[in-house]
Amino acid sequence: MTRPFGFQFDNSYTHLPEDLFSRCPPQPVAAPQMVLFNHALADTLGLDGDALDSPAGASVLAGNTTIDGSDPIAQAYAGHQFGNLTMLGDGRAILLGEQITPDGARRDIQLKGAGRTVFSRGGDGRASLGPMLREYIISEAMYGLGIPSTRSLAVVTTGESVLRETALPGAILTRVAASHLRVGTFQYAAGRQNPALLEALVDYTLNRHYPEKNDSDNKALALLDAVMDSQIDLVVHWMRVGFIHGVLNTDNVTLSGESIDFGPCAFMDSFDPDTMFSSIDHQGRYAYGNQPTITQWNLSRFAETLLPLIDENVDSAIEKATAVIKSFSERYSDKWLAMMKKKLGLFGDDPVDEKLITDLLEWMKANQADYTNTFRDLTGEDFPAGRSYKDDDFINWHQRWQARLGRNQKPLKSSRCLMRNHNPAVIPRNHRVEEALSAAEKGDMSVTRALLDALATAYEDRDPDDAYRQPPAPEERVCQTFCGT
Repeated sequence: MTRPFGFQFDNSYTHLPEDLFSRCPPQPVAAPQMVLFNHALADTLGLDGDALDSPAGASVLAGNTTIDGSDPIAQAYAGHQFGNLTMLGDGRAILLGEQITPDGARRDIQLKGAGRTVFSRGGDGRASLGPMLREYIISEAMYGLGIPSTRSLAVVTTGESVLRETALPGAILTRVAASHLRVGTFQYAAGRQNPALLEALVDYTLNRHYPEKNDSDNKALALLDAVMDSQIDLVVHWMRVGFIHGVLNTDNVTLSGESIDFGPCAFMDSFDPDTMFSSIDHQGRYAYGNQPTITQWNLSRFAETLLPLIDENVDSAIEKATAVIKSFSERYSDKWLAMMKKKLGLFGDDPVDEKLITDLLEWMKANQADYTNTFRDLTGEDFPAGRSYKDDDFINWHQRWQARLGRNQKPLKSSRCLMRNHNPAVIPRNHRVEEALSAAEKGDMSVTRALLDALATAYEDRDPDDAYRQPPAPEERVCQTFCGT
């Protein structure tokens, strides 16, 4: 047993009833090797990054070396997967413990791909390099974009192959999260038909994420309301940058309000609310424009689990929970409108604002305009050559927008600053991500590192011809993305 590297583990989740987890050590691998390490995140966590970014650190983050103070567990949860409820659990992820950071925050340290657990259901418990690098890239892109997200500390190759359609190099991702509590965690607990188990989860979630709600007269209802707020904020962020989660099942809805599980996710190039990429989403359930609606649906499933704690009278419990769920649409619409006004540099309220926004989006859809570049181009004094802004409909819209900016009663530079802070110049475009993964699987990590460097400064000005701002050429288009399992 050893406690180097700065780990300061606590294990509060293991104080919950054991119905909710199973103790499970990681399974050692043949030849762990560090291929990607996040020094900035290590510093935030209070870890010794220089020591961890080493063969000894690779052994720790592959699960070969036990860290003093860790208490490895696999968490139990359920999930509505494409509308169908399934009992799940961590089938290839093992929570080592909760790191207490220098500023007193609590962060889960989890190894993804660390071997079989009691929840593996016939799976091998392992992961391949491509999906683990993909999660690292997307999660760190989310951080750079200012979007709540789990983060990635490291990717370690295992020296072993995993068999999917073909044999692929094995890898383990170290994921960092505010917690791994999910809507599915409560669905699992509700399925045990034990109100005391649900009550323990409510108290734990409030203490960990919403302590200010602890004095509420109805804790379960207060938790539902708080989680709804955090999820609305999250989805509004996704809509702001054109992110499509791709598999927004209830087991992928965190109670902390962080983005989690970046399997078949993607970023939209040309604007279209029906955009989808996931190879397993055959009906477009999780398309870009459906994400608010499906989030409300997922929160309804969360509300169902809380009914026994909301009120002893079933009808009264349903009435109270329904009132919260019905408030979703107005709350989301208000926050979406506020976000879009920031993207267009609009201060204050004006009757024309909503139509100004929807007219631009309709023009973008009709002209297959690039979502990211269009908004970023609007922040400049001149439009880049070669982009289709000479259309009469756009010119008319632009004149109306300029007139509205004139009513801001703030200098134009304030509007441009607001826009630059809400419209990234760089997103992890799908063809760039695939390019990085392809190079990495051939042993070249330089493409991944360069992409990560660009994503770390997503809001900095870049030349319109910069490679990371370019939409894909027809032959570069990514039509489908795939789940890592």
